[in-house]
Amino acid sequence: MKAIERRQELLNTLCRRRHDKIDNLAFEFCVSERTIRRDIQELSLSYPIYTDSRRNSAGVHIEEGYYLNKQYLKPEQKAFLETIANRLRGEEREKMQEIIDRFGRPDTRA
Repeated sequence: MKAIERRQELLNTLCRRRHDKIDNLAFEFCVSERTIRRDIQELSLSYPIYTDSRRNSAGVHIEEGYYLNKQYLKPEQKAFLETIANRLRGEEREKMQEIIDRFGRPDTRA
């Protein structure tokens, strides 16, 4: 797998999982931890990815609310807009609900 392919798959993986440990990613992609760190450094120039080395094993995180090719509202933003929507009436309420539906994160509860 070429570096660009690995980085794209790494980005997809982080978007699905939201966070992971560098050693786990290195094992999964069959590369060294140093390679994963370089990949993360490169990806972080274009995507909201950051590392956290305060824990026992360094972690990689993607910003809450960011999903590849789509930005969603954070839960507190969605709740705020829902509070406002409840105060609106008629067409204004419908328009606000359309905004919430379009940019609110899909409910993943099953």
